[in-house]
Amino acid sequence: MKTDIHPGYFETKIRCACGNEVQIHSTVKDMHIDICSNCHPFYTGKQKLVDTAGRIEKFNRKYGKSKVQQSEEPAAPK
Repeated sequence: MKTDIHPGYFETKIRCACGNEVQIHSTVKDMHIDICSNCHPFYTGKQKLVDTAGRIEKFNRKYGKSKVQQSEEPAAPK
């Protein structure tokens, strides 16, 4: 390796807004983050499920054909 061109490698702490601290080695000293695996909804199991059926119905009401229009269309000959 060439000398004096690489960044320093420090033992540092990552601090989350929830208060969790993790000690790692990095080229950046003392990082502060907003969310970590201890407080993220995906990892804690508090994740909200998206109501996809409601979203699809809303889309069909706004842009799709109504049931009345679908029933008035002639059936295709077989």
